[in-house]
Amino acid sequence: MLENGTASREDIDTAMKGGCNFPMGPLALLDLVGLDTSLSILDALYDEFRDPNYAAVPALRRMVTAGQLGRKSGQGFYDYSKK
Repeated sequence: MLENGTASREDIDTAMKGGCNFPMGPLALLDLVGLDTSLSILDALYDEFRDPNYAAVPALRRMVTAGQLGRKSGQGFYDYSKK
């Protein structure tokens, strides 16, 4: 949804918090866990099971390559550099 422009990161996180009663949206959670950590987990799951549901989206791989790792780097889906 984010990659094809259907919804913004805020829309996705707000919908999941409000509609599914999640304490935090999935993109904010990825930033907390670390995009590099999430990518490593997805790659391991994909390598093991070859299930396309575990294939990382290209945007995640691009962000990790660019050093956008989430909170620990100050930039992920959200900007943490000023917090």
